Amino acid sequence: MAKCCINPSILSADFANLEAELRKISTADAVHVDVMDNHFVPNLSLGLPVVARLQEVSPVPLDAHLMIEHADRWAPAYADAGVASVTFHAEASIAPIKLARELRARGAKAGLALRPGSGVEPFLDLLGEIDVLLIMTVEPGFGGQEFLDLTLPKIRRARAAIDASGLDVALQVDGGITEDTIWRAADAGANVFVAGSAVYGADDPAEAIKRLRASGQR
Repeated sequence: MAKCCINPSILSADFANLEAELRKISTADAVHVDVMDNHFVPNLSLGLPVVARLQEVSPVPLDAHLMIEHADRWAPAYADAGVASVTFHAEASIAPIKLARELRARGAKAGLALRPGSGVEPFLDLLGEIDVLLIMTVEPGFGGQEFLDLTLPKIRRARAAIDASGLDVALQVDGGITEDTIWRAADAGANVFVAGSAVYGADDPAEAIKRLRASGQR
């Protein structure tokens, strides 16, 4: 199984000083960039021009999480911008296999995200087409929510399927990840953890990343 990876979410960062905020997490494995369109989710955050600029100045790879409608249309542009990993929602894609292949062809890792209420079973046959399976542990669209333990059985089923497949697919969780919750997700089988306020709300984000990584070792 891959190492424990910590991907801080800049949704909790100071948007007026994003380049400086990125430098604070230079010890992270990647930076999780939440793209929200005010349609698929209620909130509006960053768009492609800002993400492309962040790609130019970030000390760590960008992990873009597209919480947007019409993912088939918009997601490839993020790969073209040089983003290392582009994750789209299964609920927002008409042709997820085609989209995943297009993202990979453009040089990005392809990620598939599922809301808490979406079952994982219909998508397990797609494991060979993706590099990341993201299971949301809160409802997407808002930071600072509490971790939903009801997602743990889904994480376990996903881990069992990934292990049985022998494929190198990262199992990512996003939402409510803190030192108090990360071990539960890790025990269920997750190995990539998105943490927002637990990192950017700390006095020392680098130290927070170190503690989270230690707590998330499975």
